[in-house]
Amino acid sequence: MESFRAREAAPLDGADDPMVPSDESWVVKLEQSVNIFLTESVIMVLDGVYRDRNYARFFVLETIARVPYFAFISVLHMYETFGWWRRADYIKVHFAESWNEFHHLLIMEELGGNALWIDRFLARFMAFFYYFMTVGMYMLSPRMAYHFSECVERHAYSTYDKFLKLHEEELKRLPAPEAALNYYLNEDLYLFDEFQTARVPCSRRPKIDNLYDVFVNIRDDEAEHCKTMKACQTHGNLRSPHSAHNCSEADMECVIPENDCEGIVDRVKKSRTK
Repeated sequence: MESFRAREAAPLDGADDPMVPSDESWVVKLEQSVNIFLTESVIMVLDGVYRDRNYARFFVLETIARVPYFAFISVLHMYETFGWWRRADYIKVHFAESWNEFHHLLIMEELGGNALWIDRFLARFMAFFYYFMTVGMYMLSPRMAYHFSECVERHAYSTYDKFLKLHEEELKRLPAPEAALNYYLNEDLYLFDEFQTARVPCSRRPKIDNLYDVFVNIRDDEAEHCKTMKACQTHGNLRSPHSAHNCSEADMECVIPENDCEGIVDRVKKSRTK
């Protein structure tokens, strides 16, 4: 398979390309440059190992894609346990994101992406170290961790988008996996709506007639993940799509003050400024 570089994909609506450093402060530029280097390094490895083995590559991608959400939830639970701050909407949305990626993984397993032990080993080996790296990154700078996850999701989007363009006719002749039908056509799509924070709940309902439709929906899911990760990079900006726009006084503990959503980097910067 040809290299699927994230920066080659068409821009997503409403989202800047995370693979191009923004005109922010030097700290943000440094964070983004590190993220871009890490993302492109992983892409080089995947390009070298999985040139024409599409489903195996997708299995590895989806195994890795779930990891950041596990890491975010772990750190947020720790902070909540220590009484440092509460992020109810963040935990809820990140769980919905992991649930979505879990079903992507089930689909790739049904398609045979995990048939070889070496692919299973590589995916889980990378996921193990990726988890602890993300935990450390998230504690250091949530903004950096969310940007890195946006870069990964952008690469996944561009990978599936190019795959669809190259194999459209073939995919349209193949049936949809059972895992895809069970997930996308389920009557209860609450969690499906929950991770799409840029959308109004129930505004997107997938159509599944064949394998092509499945990959179209997976690609579109990755686009929604990108938008959510983009929103998370602004302190306290994320809200559950199912949350009321106007909270009552009893619900105010679920609203996260901006100055409570910082990692070690931002706190050090503030202390030096003061």
